[in-house]
Amino acid sequence: MNFVCIFDKEVILRKDEKPLTGADLENLKALNSVADEFTEKQNDLSVLALASADNLSDQYQRVTLREYNVNHTTEERFLAYRAKALTGWHRETKFCGACGSKLVPDAKLTAMDCPECKRIIFPRISPCIIVLINKGDKILLARHSYRNQDMYTCIAGFMEAGESAENAVKREVKEEVGLNIKNISYRGSQSWPFPDQLMLGFTAEYESGELKLQKEEIADAQWFDRDNCPASPKPGSIAYRLIHEEY
Repeated sequence: MNFVCIFDKEVILRKDEKPLTGADLENLKALNSVADEFTEKQNDLSVLALASADNLSDQYQRVTLREYNVNHTTEERFLAYRAKALTGWHRETKFCGACGSKLVPDAKLTAMDCPECKRIIFPRISPCIIVLINKGDKILLARHSYRNQDMYTCIAGFMEAGESAENAVKREVKEEVGLNIKNISYRGSQSWPFPDQLMLGFTAEYESGELKLQKEEIADAQWFDRDNCPASPKPGSIAYRLIHEEY
């Protein structure tokens, strides 16, 4: 069994770097208030989500999921991200959206059942695109208006109903920075459970247009030399891999 403990956007780890055990989850549960706890059999996953983490003993540490993303394996990231995503889904999925009845956990599936209209509700996934635009030997990076930091990163946004991922890439770039692009190429994906995104990563080439920023979304956007970029996302993120050619 894989044991995971999360608190908000953090994962609780042992300081000796050993995996958490069932006894660890019981210790953490005894000292802190609990937001959620569940077991998912198909992934051998047992999750404890804390509502508070003020009473951790010296043998535990709090690490943000962004930091955890850098130094852990793909499988470890999957389990931590799944724990985070399912905890949020449990919190928000209490009643049937069709008839309003209170939902109950499915006996076999990772899903919620409506006892009245018999609907089965699965965890929600919200697809997003993220794209790095090349113009010769330069790349376009943007600083988003809604972030209170000076980080520059790729253009990104949610897909809309009915559109393909490639159309979403074109639309988001046109809306946010006013450019036309070509040669869109898929590079990879990453779960981002804040709360339920699936990031689809692309590269594209500049075709035409001048930078015209959508100010409510983009505070600044500039063309940078790849080897002389400003502060950018940390290693392990899909944005970092796109920017530093790790695909």
